[in-house]
Amino acid sequence: MTNVPSTVSIIVPVYNVENYLTKCLDSLVNQSLQDIEIIVVNDGSTDHSGVIINEFAQRYPGKIKAFTKENGGLSDARNFGIDRASGDYIGFVDSDDYIMKTMFEEMLLLAEKHQAEMVICNVRKVDQNGKITQKLTQIPNMPEKIDLEKNFSVFSDISYFACNKLFKKELFDQKRFKKGIHFEDIQLIPQLLLECTTIAQTQNFHYQYLERNDSITKMHTGKGLDMLRAVADVEKAFGESLYSYKEKELKNFQIFEGVYSFLAYVAFVKEERTFSQMADQLEVFMKERNIKIQDILKYNRFGKNYLLSLPVKKKIFYLLFFAGQKKLIRKLI
Repeated sequence: MTNVPSTVSIIVPVYNVENYLTKCLDSLVNQSLQDIEIIVVNDGSTDHSGVIINEFAQRYPGKIKAFTKENGGLSDARNFGIDRASGDYIGFVDSDDYIMKTMFEEMLLLAEKHQAEMVICNVRKVDQNGKITQKLTQIPNMPEKIDLEKNFSVFSDISYFACNKLFKKELFDQKRFKKGIHFEDIQLIPQLLLECTTIAQTQNFHYQYLERNDSITKMHTGKGLDMLRAVADVEKAFGESLYSYKEKELKNFQIFEGVYSFLAYVAFVKEERTFSQMADQLEVFMKERNIKIQDILKYNRFGKNYLLSLPVKKKIFYLLFFAGQKKLIRKLI
């Protein structure tokens, strides 16, 4: 009896990315891993994205499965892909990003070697000329194989991007991306982690995240409140998980995603009334969870004080906010 090799399904949601799509799909069809299916979901694009998808589907019929649907947003397109995935593992790549040639070969190897339900790689932010603007190391100072029971600090430390991870398909048996919200990754990926007992990581910077000038992330609005709602959904799943007794890590998660990450978003909300309303909502969030300023100032990420590790401008912003100096902040930003 021969072992059948595991397969990987890569889901690529596409919406009006004609300028970036070819580079993305090139990086996928040229993966060193042969046993892959690339599920490209055209989410109602109105530009030439559909033409590019069809060209690739004709050139690589054994690898690319192309679908077209009415526009339903990122979560809906990803869920559509999950429903059609036949692989043992699932990965996600955003259609304006691209990946290194050995990304899925190495991540599958690690998943099989360590029987890991999730594998994580590092991320590089790149500009539109391909120049590296930032390196995002995901889990420093940890081994390749991570037993979550013994190293649960990763729950509050890691970044919850969907796209730099490989997931065992079974993690999606009962879970899907929440539709119609921003920060769908923060809402779902921690819940998937709570279903895992072992994860693995590579320190290679396989995923290239494009910082677009026209990106949705540049338009900061009241939609940022979805981040606090996402944290609330994770809290519910946490209470029902194997790890429900690990209260310290839950509090650290609330501080990192619900306070620091949320405030990093709020800092770029230009409309003063919206800024004020979101700041008020954060105070309610903290009060309901008994998160004190002292807890926030003491928060450590990867064993180091998080606030002290930040650039000066960010430090000043956070400290002024915690000191209640919101009017002064508005003058600075």
